[in-house]
Amino acid sequence: MDLKVAYVPGAFDLFHVGHLNVLNYAKSRCHYLIAGVVSDEILEQVKGRPSVVPLAERMEIVRNVGYVDMVFAETVRDEMQVWEELRFNMFFKGDDWRGTPEGRRLEESFTAVGVEVVYLPPAVHTSSTALRTELGLIVEPIKTGSWTQGSWL
Repeated sequence: MDLKVAYVPGAFDLFHVGHLNVLNYAKSRCHYLIAGVVSDEILEQVKGRPSVVPLAERMEIVRNVGYVDMVFAETVRDEMQVWEELRFNMFFKGDDWRGTPEGRRLEESFTAVGVEVVYLPPAVHTSSTALRTELGLIVEPIKTGSWTQGSWL
């Protein structure tokens, strides 16, 4: 039996049950799970906004999830550079990449080195974007002084 070592990258910002589900799903399909936590700089480049929770704290949260065997700070945007360092043989990516030019490029690159690309099922959970939006609805009135007790309930 071949040992399945998997890598699942993510921002893991504003950690929520959707992140937990991703890690659980990935771990259920491998023997050893490496969670790549994207650096603050890369997160801002890719998402166009800064992280809410700093990298070191996001790594500590993910490190303490029982499904995760190792946490890795992802400081480069090139997945092949990450593979060069970690040598995993499974790579998890969001289903929204399936069939896209970026997804096909990723599959070709990884197939060439024997890495299986596994797409995560579509998310049907809380998202960090939704949390950020809701928090903005709470924080903005407080900042502007227009908040009254119970106004967001």
